[in-house]
Amino acid sequence: MSRFREELNVIPLAARAMAVVGYLGAVTAVGFMVKQADDGPWLFWAALAVFPPLFFASWILLIGYVNGDARRRGMRHVLWTLLAIFIPNAIGIILYFILREAPMKNCPKCGTPVRSGFGFCQACGAPIAQSCANCRGTIEPGWSHCPSCGKGLKAA
Repeated sequence: MSRFREELNVIPLAARAMAVVGYLGAVTAVGFMVKQADDGPWLFWAALAVFPPLFFASWILLIGYVNGDARRRGMRHVLWTLLAIFIPNAIGIILYFILREAPMKNCPKCGTPVRSGFGFCQACGAPIAQSCANCRGTIEPGWSHCPSCGKGLKAA
């Protein structure tokens, strides 16, 4: 499965259904407006019938993605969904993409989801990442010194 398809599967089914219903409702409303209009350029009415409802459905899908992705990352998904809805001009959605946390990892021992900054599993205590022998702070491969205590690390 492609990465794009995996990201689309994050959108909850309810958000997909609301986007479809919202799109069809908006197209129907614009269709009634077109029927009431006597004259005018048909291209204008065709664009009016397609683009605003498409924009509305895309906005609903983006809000659904924010909800599903925040839930997947262990963030406060209800709060982020409300911010995405009520902060105007899609600033809430933009803020989410700027401030979202890294994806959670699964513990290799018990499979519990663990936040990316954690060095140990909160359920079983198994090590998730390498840690400093002096202070037990999380380190990454290739570092020569621990960022928490400053002690030199052995080259592995």
